Amino acid sequence: MKIGLISFHSFYNPGGVKRHVLGLFNQFKERGMEVKIIAPRRSASENYGKDVILLGTSFPINFSGSQSDFDVNFNPLSIEAVLQKEKFDILHFHNGGLPSSLQILLSPSAAETLNILTFHANLKGSRFVKRFPTFIYALNKICEWKLDGVIGVAPLILDYFKDFSGPKSVIPNGVSVKEFNKDVPKIKEYIDGKTNLLFVGRIEKRKGLIYLLKAFNILQKKFSNLRLIIIGEGPLKEECEDYVKEKNLKDVIFKGRIAGELSSYYKTADIFVSPAIFGESFGLVLLEAMACGTPVVAFLNEGYAKLLKGKTAERFLVKPKDYNGLAQKIEILIKNPKLRNEISEQGIREAEEYSWTKVADRVLDFYELCRERKAKREK
Repeated sequence: MKIGLISFHSFYNPGGVKRHVLGLFNQFKERGMEVKIIAPRRSASENYGKDVILLGTSFPINFSGSQSDFDVNFNPLSIEAVLQKEKFDILHFHNGGLPSSLQILLSPSAAETLNILTFHANLKGSRFVKRFPTFIYALNKICEWKLDGVIGVAPLILDYFKDFSGPKSVIPNGVSVKEFNKDVPKIKEYIDGKTNLLFVGRIEKRKGLIYLLKAFNILQKKFSNLRLIIIGEGPLKEECEDYVKEKNLKDVIFKGRIAGELSSYYKTADIFVSPAIFGESFGLVLLEAMACGTPVVAFLNEGYAKLLKGKTAERFLVKPKDYNGLAQKIEILIKNPKLRNEISEQGIREAEEYSWTKVADRVLDFYELCRERKAKREK
């Protein structure tokens, strides 16, 4: 069985879909399976080795308060050439990029493969979908026409596919417990007695960093030993830096993008904060923090509420944009190391249920279910 994992998000920048695709890829490779990744090219300098096929071109666009991709294959014949050469048994699409996803599905070789979609995006806060509600109708029609199965990374995702009659399943994002775990070394530079808060994500409207900075402004007036570490880049970085200067905030560190140290930053943090204001279907950064034993405070996204359980869900999810409430919840954890330890232990246990080994097992079982159904329909 040969699998093609198709991302319609460029690999040029970090992102949750990219990490998901790589997680599945690594799991399948470890099991001795044939697997390749197909992704659009954004830069002429991109080269990820023989296991990543760059097909089509990605143009960055703003979509629903975040950066997304407009994907197109200017030479549609190249799609069929790739599929003919690789002879995939399964094409596993991750989200859909227009018009590229349709171009691939309409290729003659795609009619011979098992075609699976994993949908990652929470569209409930999308202005585009509110303005063009027929988009969901069209999405279902395309799925019914060309797909053999649909996976949602959270239950709320499958609400968009009510008219799809094929197999559907909720299979969440996974976490590499080899990379993210309680034994990861801390970064010595930040082990100096200060309480470390951590943000990881794109610095854009949807991720809500400005609200964390406003909460930090409140907290720093009460506590003299706080530090905020910010990992990520994005279009609102300059605005956030200006706010830090305007309010004369101390110990706010913009690290930009980092490579290879993310788990150590999670482990170094005393509290991880995700102030995303909408559109989170799952919360991969929350899961990574939990796997490292770091307590989480976040705004109440529907996807976050499904992931977080126990004391974290009950006490540390805050109404979006309520930076006063966010500061209050962070303050509880700053003052209570014992509670932080309790939540840490709970998070580690919960994160183990999302190991890539378990998630990949479920994906392979779903492939088999869809294959059997397709074989019956073709008899």
